[in-house]
Amino acid sequence: EAIRDWVTNVGTTHYIIGSVVGPSPFPRIVRDFQAVIGHEAREQMLARAGALPAAIVACVGGGSNAMGIFQAFREEEEVELIGVEAAGEGLNSGKHSATLSGGEPGVLHGAMSYLLQDGDGQVAPAHSISAGLDYPGVGPEHSYLKDIGRARYVSVSDEGALKAFHELSDLEGIIPALESAHAIAYVLKIAPEYRERGPLLVCLSGRGDKDVTHVARVERGARYLGT
Repeated sequence: EAIRDWVTNVGTTHYIIGSVVGPSPFPRIVRDFQAVIGHEAREQMLARAGALPAAIVACVGGGSNAMGIFQAFREEEEVELIGVEAAGEGLNSGKHSATLSGGEPGVLHGAMSYLLQDGDGQVAPAHSISAGLDYPGVGPEHSYLKDIGRARYVSVSDEGALKAFHELSDLEGIIPALESAHAIAYVLKIAPEYRERGPLLVCLSGRGDKDVTHVARVERGARYLGT
C-alpha cells in the first residue's frame, strides 16, 4: 500500500524502497548500492578459492540481494546466475510467489515486469513461508536477465526451504533466514553435479533469528494436522 500511495501521489510522496522494484531509476539505484555484496564476494572468491564460482545462487522475491550479488559477475559469461523463487505449496497450487516461473508480463508499482495475475489481469495473491519472498512481482531487471537468457530462475517449496533451514542450522550452526533457505535448498540439490565444474557461491542474505518462532509455529501446526 505504501508503494501504491507513492506512485499515485508522486508530487507529494516519496517511498524509500529497499528492493529493486518500482519505477526507473530506483531499481538501478538500489542495485548499485546492493552491488557491494557482489564486489566483496568476488574478491573473497578469488582470494580463497583462486577462481570465480561456477554458479551463483540467490533467493529472489523483489530481488535486491540477488541483483546485488549478480552485478559483479554479469559480464563473466562462464559464471551461471541462478535465482531461486518461492514455490510455496507448489506452482500448480495457486499458493506461491514464483513470478518468473509462473507469472506473465504486466505493470505493477510503476514498472513492467513479470507478475502473478488472475484471468482478468488483476494482481493475484502471493504466498510463501518467507515474508521477504511474498511479493506478486519482481524487479524489472530480473525479468530482463530472464528474457535474454543471462540468468535462470527456479523455485523451491516451503517444505524444501524448511528442510534447508534445519540442515544449515544443524551442520554449520548458522540459522539462515527463510528467504536464504530457499537458495540453500537449491544448492543442496545441485551440488553433486557441480563437483567437477567448480565452486558454488550462495548468497546468505540474512539471519533466521526472526524466523525461529514462525518455523516452530508452522511445524507445530503441521504435526497437529498430521502432515
